[in-house]
Amino acid sequence: MASQDWFDKDFYAVLGVSKDVSDADLKKTYRKLARQHHPDSNAGDAKAEARFKEISEAYSVLSDAGLRAEYDQLRAMGSGARFTASGAGAQGFDDIFRGFGRGAQRNQSDFDDILGGLFGGSTGRFGQPSGGFGGFGGPTKGGDITANTTLDFLTAIRGDTVGLKMQDGREVKVKIPAGVADGQKIRLKGKGQQSIDGGEAGDLVITVSVRPHPVFERDGLNLRVDVPVTFAEAALGATIEVPTLEGDAVRLKVAAGTPSGRVLRVKGRGVTTPKGTGDLLAEVVVAVPSNLSPAATAALAEFAKATPENPRDELLARARAGR
Repeated sequence: MASQDWFDKDFYAVLGVSKDVSDADLKKTYRKLARQHHPDSNAGDAKAEARFKEISEAYSVLSDAGLRAEYDQLRAMGSGARFTASGAGAQGFDDIFRGFGRGAQRNQSDFDDILGGLFGGSTGRFGQPSGGFGGFGGPTKGGDITANTTLDFLTAIRGDTVGLKMQDGREVKVKIPAGVADGQKIRLKGKGQQSIDGGEAGDLVITVSVRPHPVFERDGLNLRVDVPVTFAEAALGATIEVPTLEGDAVRLKVAAGTPSGRVLRVKGRGVTTPKGTGDLLAEVVVAVPSNLSPAATAALAEFAKATPENPRDELLARARAGR
């Protein structure tokens, strides 16, 4: 504080104690006032914050025996005293307060212990808390920056490092983890806005959009693919080839009488992430030809005669029973 402030401020009045207050009563009073006006208990209250600073300042002086004695001597000189550094033999405040720095150092340990006991944290030098103050008096973290990026389906599945151009002109390299999903957010610590008072930088939060694939669709850690089969293959059974995301094909057996919509599973050919690996789910879709040759038409007509049952008979019967 400025030298003149030691004359202008009555630390005893700030704490509401008498000049002959004991060390024990002084500490008890300070603890009560500090808890009452602490910023953690008065979020956003500027008056409480200012009051807490006054209380802390007063206690830092009066709780040290040597510092308190020096303060009492100065106060005895008169609260209205004014000094200048000009003129022969004039005494400036720097000379008067030369010894105060040593007293403040002696007092620091006890002051830190009390604050630590009150709020569960520790402090650095007076007025510079390093914990337990909810950010009061200490450096603040910079703000987060949000960004968006669009990835190809394969890039999202396999992972890659991409470059993002930020609004402030910076280019940031972003490591995309394997298996990132559409809409997922990636947080890069320390890549956001810089702190205005020396604290840690904010984060860069990136929202990922994934372009659709022409063949595969993601379902959690699984990949889905529709696989068309002919009526004959579904009815008689067959072994078919199914594509995979890696580019090779796997052979799957379609059992005789397989209906459209049945799902065939290929273990371990889905999406791989730290949480695990999914499967490839191949859904059978019976393909109906839109154009038939005369020979095929005749063959199907013969087939229809050979299988006269109506596949909707059971559906109709259940509908009637439910009336």
